[in-house]
Amino acid sequence: MKAKTDGWGAVIIGDEIVRGKRRDGHFAKLVELLAARGLHLDWAQYIGDDRDRLVDTFRRTLASGDIVFSFGGIGVTPDDHTRQAAAAAAGIDLVLHPDAEREIRARMAETKQGITPARLELGCFPAGSRIIPNPYNRIPGFSLGDHHFLPGFPEMSWPMAEWVLETYYRDRFHAVAELERAIRVWDGMEGHLLELMRSVEANYPGLVVFSLPCFGNDTLRRHVELGARGAPEQVGAAMSVIEAEVARLGFDFERI
Repeated sequence: MKAKTDGWGAVIIGDEIVRGKRRDGHFAKLVELLAARGLHLDWAQYIGDDRDRLVDTFRRTLASGDIVFSFGGIGVTPDDHTRQAAAAAAGIDLVLHPDAEREIRARMAETKQGITPARLELGCFPAGSRIIPNPYNRIPGFSLGDHHFLPGFPEMSWPMAEWVLETYYRDRFHAVAELERAIRVWDGMEGHLLELMRSVEANYPGLVVFSLPCFGNDTLRRHVELGARGAPEQVGAAMSVIEAEVARLGFDFERI
């Protein structure tokens, strides 16, 4: 039985990324697309073009119940393994999807290119998949359950990811009210604030208390960003406690 959906994940694929030949932009863009809808990413994983590693990864993530966006590797060159890895992880065959075939044939007609087996292979997805329309060149991606497989090219994959969110997950948008507030504790150190952080989390179950130290630079002196994230009614009360205790400890602070 499928596990309860637990979170949102990203798998970003390609030797060119993990070897540093190209900078990844998918992570930041997906975070942006989710945040605009009141959602957040729970995890991300970068993987090279290794089919066995991809099979292992997708076998685990398919069983997790998470909603996963996978970027890259759905082409037909020898270093593209995503379609085959997804099928192997799910224990199903790759088949030519009729909707994908239609789109590919339409694209080839538009560009006056012939149909070849390799081009039709671009539409071979794990059996039972749904296509993800590609507004750039009509060569689709695919969804398998709550896993969504997109090209590595941002001009294609980013609008496709947005289409997936708007098509399948609108009921989740802004479903959980969440607030984040923080202060800068000037010249603070996390060790001085640890007991306070633990106490606030214990007294406000479900609230996340976070800290981010900064060693200072030419424009900003040393500080710890200290804050809370969670239900709005809890965050306000928790931050009042945090500010009072930071002041009692003798630190100056600034709200941010």
